[in-house]
Amino acid sequence: MVEMGYFIRQHEFAARGPYGTSGVTYVQWGRKKCSAYGVQTLYSGVAAGSHYKSKGDGANTQCLPLDPVWGNYKDGVQGASFIFGAEYELWQGIQPFENKRLADNDVTCAVCYSATKNTQFMLPAKNICPSGWSRAYYGYLMAEKYNHAGSNTYLCVDHRAEGTVGGAPNKDQSTFYPVEARCGSLPCPPYVDGRELTCSVCLK
Repeated sequence: MVEMGYFIRQHEFAARGPYGTSGVTYVQWGRKKCSAYGVQTLYSGVAAGSHYKSKGDGANTQCLPLDPVWGNYKDGVQGASFIFGAEYELWQGIQPFENKRLADNDVTCAVCYSATKNTQFMLPAKNICPSGWSRAYYGYLMAEKYNHAGSNTYLCVDHRAEGTVGGAPNKDQSTFYPVEARCGSLPCPPYVDGRELTCSVCLK
């Protein structure tokens, strides 16, 4: 289903482009620039969400721009709702990405716009797109760890994921872990218990 409007949700809606042309936006998680041919990078940013120990805050991960514009504010921590930068958590021998030095790096992101496509969706468990769809990018499904109090949405992180400059120190705030299939109600086969899932973002 395509939602109309502009930035209703950063990663899944259609937007009206210049001169009445249609278009679509999506977030490319793990990259500073959009990689699909003919796609415009609206802005580069950093992934941010709730703290992994939080019982509140937002559950949907955001791609925050690197040049915020402030409105009315009061400096200091008032104890309201919080948002934290996200890190890749890739320990215990799990290193599915091409870059093997991602652990504890801050997660990058880019908001992308295609003027020639009308819709997009994220396809979990496949790194290819259906016939008739073009692939914006592919990678691995990531989310918060299963036993953490905080939560974020399941996101498709580019297989060539990169971190931010100077973002390697371990802060353990909002965290991205590879998603593993678990057998039970999930049929095995075709799924394999404990195997990391791929994903793709598809355009049409």
